[in-house]
Amino acid sequence: MARGIGRVVRVPIVVFELLLGILVGPSLLGWVAESEFTDALSEVGLAMLFFVAGTEIQASALRGRTGRNAWGGWLISIAAGVALGWYFAPGEPAVIIGVALASTALGTLLPILRDAGELPTPFGRSVSALGTVGEFGPLIAISIFLGGREPGLSTLVLLLFAVIAGAAIWWAMRAPQGRLHAVVSSTLHTSGQFAVRAVLLILAALVTLSLLLDIDMLLGAFTAGLVWRLAMRQASEHDRAAVESKIEAIAFGFLVPIFFIYTGVTFDLQALLDDPVLLLLVPLALVALLIVRGLPSILAAPIGSSIREKASVMLMGATGLPIIVAVTSIGVDQEILPTSAASVLVGAGMLSVLLFPLIAMALRGDRVSRTPGAPLAEEA
Repeated sequence: MARGIGRVVRVPIVVFELLLGILVGPSLLGWVAESEFTDALSEVGLAMLFFVAGTEIQASALRGRTGRNAWGGWLISIAAGVALGWYFAPGEPAVIIGVALASTALGTLLPILRDAGELPTPFGRSVSALGTVGEFGPLIAISIFLGGREPGLSTLVLLLFAVIAGAAIWWAMRAPQGRLHAVVSSTLHTSGQFAVRAVLLILAALVTLSLLLDIDMLLGAFTAGLVWRLAMRQASEHDRAAVESKIEAIAFGFLVPIFFIYTGVTFDLQALLDDPVLLLLVPLALVALLIVRGLPSILAAPIGSSIREKASVMLMGATGLPIIVAVTSIGVDQEILPTSAASVLVGAGMLSVLLFPLIAMALRGDRVSRTPGAPLAEEA
C-alpha cells in the first residue's frame, strides 16, 4: 500500500499497477505490446488472485444475518444489472452487463482490509461476505449462461464440478492431515518447499478440471484456495503464517501484478478518447456499479452501522474489476459484446478500484483493531 492524501488514506497498489500498464502500453508510450505469452502469464496471475481469495474466506462471515443479506443483496444486484443491460442490449449482452455490474473484487479488497487491520472487525467480515458472494455468484452465472452450452446442460456440468470439488473439500475437512502438516513443517526452510508445490498442484488440478469441463477457470482457482485453507486449518499457527507468506510472495510479488499491469496494457484507451460518447459512458457505468452493486451491499452492513460505515460498505461492495475483465473478455471472444462496450465496462471497473476503496477507507479513518501486518487468529 502506498500513502495517499492525508495520514490515514492509503492508495491500493493496484492503482499504480493499472496506471503503469496504461502508461507503458500501446495507449501511451507503446513500450509493451500484447502477446500470447504475457496474456497466458496474466491468466495465471488472475487465477492466483482468486486462489488467494479462496484461502481468505471466513466461513463465519457467510453465516447468519451477514451471509443471508450478502446473498440477498447480490440477487438484487444481478436482477437489476441484467434488467439494466436488457434495456440497452437485449439478449446475451444483457447477461454479460448484469454479471459485470453485480461483481465485487474480493481479491483486490482483501489485501486492503488486511493491511488496514480490518479483516477481523464487523466491517471487515461484512466486506468479506460481500466479496465472496460478489465473486462466487458471478462465476456460477458465467459457467451456466456463458459457457457455450444450453443452460440445462451447463447446470449439469457445473453440478459435476461441484461433486468433484465437494469431494476435495470433504477430504480437506475430514481426512487426517497430520502427515501433510508434518511434511509442510519439515520442508518450510529447505529446497523441497513442499507447501508451495502442493499449492501449485492443487491450483493446477482444479483449474485444469474447470477447463476440461469448459467452465470458468476462476471457479477452479477459487475452490483450490478453499481446499488448501481447510487442509491447513489445524496446522500450527507458525506453519500457516510461513506458508501464507510464501504464497503471498509468489502471488502479490510476481503473478498478480502482471495481471493488473497487463489489464492496463490491453485497455483500449484510444477507443474512448476517439469517441466522446463512449468516454462519457465510463463515469455513467461507474455510477451504475454504485447503484446496482453498491446500494444492495448496504444490506450486509453490521448492525448499528453509522451512515459513514454504511457508505464505506457500499463503496467496497461496488468495487469490481477481475470479474468484469473476465466476463467482458468472454463476451468479446464469443462476439456477443462489442469491444467498445467492453472498454466502457472495464474502464468503469478500473475507476472503481482507483476510487472506491480509497474513499471507503478514508471514511473509516483510524478504526483499526490491530497493527497492520500482524497475523490474524484463525476463526472457527
